[in-house]
Amino acid sequence: MTIDNLKSRFVHKWPTAAAVALSAAALTLPLGVKAEENTITAVMHSSLRVLDPIITTAHITRNHGYMIYDVLLASDEEFNPQPQMADWEVSDDGLTYTFTLREGLLFHDGEPVTAEDAVASLERWGERDSGGQLIFDVTDRLEASDDRTISWTLTEPFPPLIDTLAKQSAVPPFIMPARIAATSSDSSISEHIGSGPFRFVAEEYEPGVSVTYAKFEEYVPRDEEPSWMAGGKVVHVDRVVWTSMPDAQTAVNALVSGEIDYIEQVQVDLLPILESSPDVIVENRDPLGYQTMGRLNFKHPPFDDKRIRQAALKAMNQEDVLAAMMGDPDYYDVCGAIFGCGTPLADDTGSESLLNGGDPEGARQLLEEAGYDGTPIVLMQPTDVSSLTAQPVVAAQALRNAGFTVDMQPMDWQTLVNRRASMAAPDEGGWNVFFTNWMVPEITSPLINVMLNGRGEDGWFGWPEDEELEALRAEFIAAETLEEQQEAARKLQAHTLEEVIYIPLGQYMMPQARRDNITDMIPAPVPVFWNIQKQ
Repeated sequence: MTIDNLKSRFVHKWPTAAAVALSAAALTLPLGVKAEENTITAVMHSSLRVLDPIITTAHITRNHGYMIYDVLLASDEEFNPQPQMADWEVSDDGLTYTFTLREGLLFHDGEPVTAEDAVASLERWGERDSGGQLIFDVTDRLEASDDRTISWTLTEPFPPLIDTLAKQSAVPPFIMPARIAATSSDSSISEHIGSGPFRFVAEEYEPGVSVTYAKFEEYVPRDEEPSWMAGGKVVHVDRVVWTSMPDAQTAVNALVSGEIDYIEQVQVDLLPILESSPDVIVENRDPLGYQTMGRLNFKHPPFDDKRIRQAALKAMNQEDVLAAMMGDPDYYDVCGAIFGCGTPLADDTGSESLLNGGDPEGARQLLEEAGYDGTPIVLMQPTDVSSLTAQPVVAAQALRNAGFTVDMQPMDWQTLVNRRASMAAPDEGGWNVFFTNWMVPEITSPLINVMLNGRGEDGWFGWPEDEELEALRAEFIAAETLEEQQEAARKLQAHTLEEVIYIPLGQYMMPQARRDNITDMIPAPVPVFWNIQKQ
């Protein structure tokens, strides 16, 4: 199936058949929820345990961040940056950016949002985010000129600065109070206070079970129409509750019976149940879909050896992985482009074995050449996220077929999210390989693709130290035309698969479902709950 066909699949699919009589597990409302309140109950793709949206790239934590925080700038559905908390101006020489906060911004504790809060938040973000690190490499000073004015002065022009600040993922530069942003970027924050459209209800939070958000009555939306993360964030409901249902069948039954309102990700094999209910709408609100991939740990044997990383890549076969994930080929497409197929920088150099059934014999030869001694590969297997359960199983068998010894260790996704941050040796609580997914808009350039970071321990989990990778990113930044950017991107594609910075395993679409009384959802890659109404 082509990428264009994937994009068109489930743009707006309305079910027509008769309802299926199904029983669902009873749900208990969190403490303090009143029956008369207008509450949306949602089952997200994962439970929420990590609350700091700067120290992790986990999508569920990013989604949480958009609920309670706001950003200076945001991207609309055309990928254009728009003012959100602030307007901006750029000096003629491209060295000074001036941001002016709009009036009336308040944090959830009643304190006004100031430029000092923004500066502290940006500095903490810049220590963790791949694009932010590049900006701070050329930063002379970032300071608050007054309560509402932020001045950012560079030592040399950085044309993508505005686009980088406005990106929707993977680590958006959320603004939080300066006292909270003063927390080391290596440690989790302990207060969760933003200025966004919802408040985090701390007393009702049950890690891994339920999280509750209440409408922030003092939030003043922008006047513009909402478009992706930009525009007016108008809240029409009193509360939003994310409840955990690791069993996909239970969640589907609950949606059909009306005990929940929304499921973020639906297993394809369960779609017929939902499609037969007249009260449920199944659709895809993300026009570009996801890329799934494997990440290897460069710090410890055996993947500190390039030849063994190359053997792991040759062992993989995209078709096997995607078929096990999705089942129906209408929902996936093989794609060797690290920047995503159907995007301006798409190129599939170096992905031949991935796209053509794998090369286990070539993998075995590389293992022999490298002297691989059978050291077990610790492969972390999440068991509670439907879009991440199949990859480890298929990959483990492919690696074994190529001559690797594999120790596949099951765990829930949030445990994996915490464990992947460990730099310990695999036999001391660390890891060798895990699999994850990115929305295609999160990987479309080397400035926002967090896996393309060669700064070792200052980079993303796996920690490759790669000066050539950093030089190629700098070449991309310096490019003045799309053609020059594409040439730099081709070099990055070839280098990434030669060094096996990560293993792209194809693109797929993930449908979602809602009750038909849930209306006006914004079509966006990130599920947001402003603008939405419950009739």
